[in-house]
Amino acid sequence: MEANITTALLLTAAAGMATVLGSFIGLAVRNPGPRFMSFTLGFSAGVMVLVSFVELLPSAIGQIGFIPAHGALLAGMFLYFLIDYSIPHDYIGQHDHPESMHENLKLQRTGLLVAIGIGIHNFPEGMATFVGALQDVNLGIAIACAIAIHNIPEGIAVSAPVYAATKSRSKAFWLSFLSGATEPLGAALAALVLMPYLNETILGWVLASVSGIMIAISLDELVPTAKEYDTEHTPILGVIAGMAVMAASLWMLR
Repeated sequence: MEANITTALLLTAAAGMATVLGSFIGLAVRNPGPRFMSFTLGFSAGVMVLVSFVELLPSAIGQIGFIPAHGALLAGMFLYFLIDYSIPHDYIGQHDHPESMHENLKLQRTGLLVAIGIGIHNFPEGMATFVGALQDVNLGIAIACAIAIHNIPEGIAVSAPVYAATKSRSKAFWLSFLSGATEPLGAALAALVLMPYLNETILGWVLASVSGIMIAISLDELVPTAKEYDTEHTPILGVIAGMAVMAASLWMLR
């Protein structure tokens, strides 16, 4: 079990640090194409939805039953709603901002607010990776990859406006790093709270709740944001590709 905990924490840290990769892209490119952003976000949503319905929820149903598992799923979705409602965040470029929004001070403030919002939103994602890895290492890898993929545009969203405003690569990098670091903190919190009481029944409840969180992230954040970047067919193509890749990987891992 101790080895599983270590692996779960490492996977979560790797997923969170994908934000840093996005930061490098943001510093290098500063204005990645909308189709790239749209496809990437759609791809991540497809992966997370498929994992939730094909792996997490069926596992939870097998452990705690159909009605309790679906109740926990809805509770997980509602928990994410409360987090999102209390602390919303936005991607720069997601909406049409007036020209004045590109002044240096406002750009820097945008990057800071995005970093804070993303950091808080990363807590439940860290818990999702941790719990998935405890259930099955291969499942944990799949979830970590999905979260890492959508952390890349989040890193871009933090670093690009801060760098454009301050011309400081270090400031842009460290803000992205700190927003991603909350993901392993979420996993560590889950470990401290859950591990003393973890058994098959509790794990079933947690798996169903985590599936709800991941579905809510996908439907409420990833897909709508993908459509803001490109209103054509790129988002759904990303979703289909993500589901196809995830289904193939799960099949190969069986």
